[in-house]
Amino acid sequence: RPNEGVFSFQDDERWLSLRYDLTAPLARFAAENFESLPKPYRRWAAGPVWRNEKPGPGRFREFWQCDADTVGSASPAADAEMIAMACAALEAVGLKRGEYQLKVSSRRLLDAVLDKVGATETGTRLTVLRAIDKFDRLGAQGVLLLLGPGRKDESGDFTKGAGLSLSDSNEVLGFIRGASRETREGTLTRLTRLLGADSPGVVELREVDAALTAMGVGEDQAAFDTSIVRGLEYYTGAVFEAQFINASGVSFGSIGGGGRYDGLAASFRGEPV
Repeated sequence: RPNEGVFSFQDDERWLSLRYDLTAPLARFAAENFESLPKPYRRWAAGPVWRNEKPGPGRFREFWQCDADTVGSASPAADAEMIAMACAALEAVGLKRGEYQLKVSSRRLLDAVLDKVGATETGTRLTVLRAIDKFDRLGAQGVLLLLGPGRKDESGDFTKGAGLSLSDSNEVLGFIRGASRETREGTLTRLTRLLGADSPGVVELREVDAALTAMGVGEDQAAFDTSIVRGLEYYTGAVFEAQFINASGVSFGSIGGGGRYDGLAASFRGEPV
């Protein structure tokens, strides 16, 4: 059977699957045509996609994805360009400054923290990522359970946890909570103190910050937030999530997201792209 998140059904002996996203098809196209594509190669696409997930408020099994990608640049400036473009797109559809914010982090930061607590097994790391991705919805206590033994939800369904010790769980939780309302420079200072100035994730975010500043993207448009991890396992670097900000200045749900995925085209091509 295809991946459980893919909406699939059987037609006689064949598995048929509905399109999960617009990203994997791009990775395949880029891998097959890499030599002839201009670098960096930029493209956008829009169309319906399907997810085999439990529906909920604001979460549907069928929805339209509006997608934009850059292929062929290892520079964090490419990540900053995507963040700036997302800000411009949100304003183009009518959101004003102060009504949205791009929250930005890096998977490399979390990798460094997981290495620090000894969570080296791939399955454990993925469970930790998915737990942290629920921070906004479940809060610190819910995530603490998912980092440790597991959690039973209101319906009685039990989700197995990552199995980290309480001290290691608190170390991860302390990293993702950070300080509230930090400036980008404030976050960089905290991360430098925690992980060191030469940590790949810290270096990456510092370059993203410099590029955003050069493009005139302010703190009200894009901020650093270490609780942003994105649940998909293929992200390898910068990750970001667009959030709607209500009239009281409170973040009110995700309205978009993305990140760097240097390894996805490698499954077709055999080298990072």
